[in-house]
Amino acid sequence: MTLKIKGLEVGIEDRKIIDGFSLTVKKGEVHVLMGRNGSGKSTLALALMGHPKYRILKGTVFLDGKSIIKLSTDKRSSMGLFLAFQNPTEVPGVSLSNFLRTSYNSASKRKVSVFEFQSLLKARMKEMGINEEFMKRGVNEGFSGGERKLSELLQLSILKPKVAILDEIDSGLDMDSLKVASKIINAMKKETGILIITHYKRVLEHIKPDFVHILDGGRIVKSGDVRIVGQLEKKGYRWFSEDGDRHAKA
Repeated sequence: MTLKIKGLEVGIEDRKIIDGFSLTVKKGEVHVLMGRNGSGKSTLALALMGHPKYRILKGTVFLDGKSIIKLSTDKRSSMGLFLAFQNPTEVPGVSLSNFLRTSYNSASKRKVSVFEFQSLLKARMKEMGINEEFMKRGVNEGFSGGERKLSELLQLSILKPKVAILDEIDSGLDMDSLKVASKIINAMKKETGILIITHYKRVLEHIKPDFVHILDGGRIVKSGDVRIVGQLEKKGYRWFSEDGDRHAKA
């Protein structure tokens, strides 16, 4: 279970946002991607998931040795790629329960009865402290910011993808919800490759990453362990940006 990105270039309209991005995420690894606003973090996530607004200009993306660049979003998802959105969208009229059962059946390649799936879903929601009333509501409809993020994590927990990209999954979460989110991510990392996109150190107080990467100018300018975050707090992104080439080779 490996996501391998090499020399990726992504553009929107007439601008190139991702420029020479390379990264390999393997099963059991937790990678953290950090960068200043506008550095291309969300663009990368959406492009990897196949959003039509973002054009892949160059480079390769392989999931388990198979190229996904020309595949539609639903096919990328069925292969085991998952994206938790920074700003999850409301889907009125589609209950969370039906949405998740349909997604689960598609991902698992088998038909699960409504009763069987609801038993699974209720158990998982109880573990996460999510009110069962959410099952009947439209996907993210009327949810607070934190509730939307927990809804994304519920999807992650149910679908168990090969590789999960979590775009600012910690934003909008209070401390209790952050602990729940971290528990889910930690429980899944043995079987899933995880890429966490974040601005904040606080999520790393609960999740120990294997690698931390700094994104600047559409490419990774520094990689290392969690100690990079301490350098970032002291010196800021400008330090990595100005000396990116030298630090990338360190």
